[in-house]
Amino acid sequence: MDNLIARLYQSPKTILTTKDIALLWQETNPANLKSKISYYAGRGALVRLTRGVFAKDKKYDPRELATSLYAPSYISFETALREAGVIFQHYDTVFAAGPWSLTKTIDGHAFTFRKLKDTVLFNPAGVRNENNYSIATPERAFLDMLYLFPRSHFDNLGPIDWTKCRELAHIYGNKQLAARLVAYEKKYAQ
Repeated sequence: MDNLIARLYQSPKTILTTKDIALLWQETNPANLKSKISYYAGRGALVRLTRGVFAKDKKYDPRELATSLYAPSYISFETALREAGVIFQHYDTVFAAGPWSLTKTIDGHAFTFRKLKDTVLFNPAGVRNENNYSIATPERAFLDMLYLFPRSHFDNLGPIDWTKCRELAHIYGNKQLAARLVAYEKKYAQ
């Protein structure tokens, strides 16, 4: 196996950006990097998903792809809430918080990014890193939904830790969100 490809496979990531590849290959010349990437993509050793984003093979996690498309970003909203058991509806789309609003489809996977203001997006509170991507805790995803969609419906608020929600609510700097949180807690806390 080629030494450069071996370096890629030593990385735990399944999705690699051009910057990731440059670091792994220790290539500082942009022209050389582009040439090498084109060569390996042409041979099928790299799968080009979109401009500047590649997969090692077709067995990648779409959530990792979502957070590799735009920085900063993290999985949130319906995707994180469904995984936590707060909502029951299934969505094929991966929902993420990002620097701007955008919906796109790549390699058969749909992604919806919802814009959050920078003070919220850049704040790491309630966002954990796992499996090579960042995902909101149930409390952070719940607050993200309440912030952007005040009339959201939730099927099961049992997994929500209200103390953590109160601790996180200040990062939004929004009195209406704080009031909605108090109303939800009074109605659903046990």
